Amino acid sequence: MTKNWEQFKEMQPVVLKMFKNSLTKNRLAHAYLFEGMKGTGKRNASMLLAKSILCIQPIDGHVPCETCLNCKRINHHNHPDVHLVEPDGQSIKKQQIRSLQEEFSKRGVESSKKIYVIVHADKMTVNAANSLLKFLEEPNADTTAILITEQMQRMLPTILSRCQSISFQPLPKDKMVEEFKSNGVNASMAPILVQITHNLDEALAYSEDDWFVQAQKIVLKLYEVLRKNPLQAMVTLQEEWFPHFKEKDQLDLGLDLLLLLLKDLLYIQLGKGENIAFAHEQSRLEQYALQSSGKRLTDQITAVLESKGKLQANMNPQLLMEQLVLKMQEGSSFV
Repeated sequence: MTKNWEQFKEMQPVVLKMFKNSLTKNRLAHAYLFEGMKGTGKRNASMLLAKSILCIQPIDGHVPCETCLNCKRINHHNHPDVHLVEPDGQSIKKQQIRSLQEEFSKRGVESSKKIYVIVHADKMTVNAANSLLKFLEEPNADTTAILITEQMQRMLPTILSRCQSISFQPLPKDKMVEEFKSNGVNASMAPILVQITHNLDEALAYSEDDWFVQAQKIVLKLYEVLRKNPLQAMVTLQEEWFPHFKEKDQLDLGLDLLLLLLKDLLYIQLGKGENIAFAHEQSRLEQYALQSSGKRLTDQITAVLESKGKLQANMNPQLLMEQLVLKMQEGSSFV
């Protein structure tokens, strides 16, 4: 979404100021760690920095022109001296880092400068991380590394210590909601989608996806069943939840939606109904909020967060959800 300097300035002004100072003074670090929530512009920022470094005719010496051959090729992900590494399946493997090292042992195709970006750097295997560590310990003056993560705590301290860490702050939700709506995202879904992603293309895809519409309904039904007939919750899992949330990323999204629902109930209890994500279900949620305590909601939020952690640790999805439902049922009632 933030593909040029001005757009990025609106979304991450502090990060942009750091870029500007480093580029103007020619003091770029050899390795950066971009960390922050999903959708805060980290990946787009990596491409913006690559353009700032490789632009043929930068404006004021540091702002990429967006019109030269290098800028255009980076925008189209086909510049020979900009290399992107992403997880192969569930992880980034040692061979991927080795291939990157081999590529960087060659001279730059267009100039001496080379840039590599590792997306979801926290998903490197131990062997891959150790291979990267050797790479970081002997930096080439013309090489810039950018590591991107949403889970900084999962990375090796030795890697973190060799990178300049840059934190990306959550974007203003009200502004993003309006931007989503103005670009064609379903109005009732926009408040939910800004909690899921800040990428417009991804939001549009979700907005038009029947699977995502059904996912919201199943999450709401599971919560309602837990309130009215806890014994029916396991049946709902088997008949509706598991057939719909089949893949790991789908289940993670389902847990995110459940988390948003619980947070909405807390917002309503605190008199902050204007902040809820499921705005189109506000009247129903207000009834739910009256029938639950703040402590219970907080405990349930904690249980969902723990389940998300277990999912990333590759716990069996069916067992994970069954344990979560039992945890959310603890106590004789919701009040």
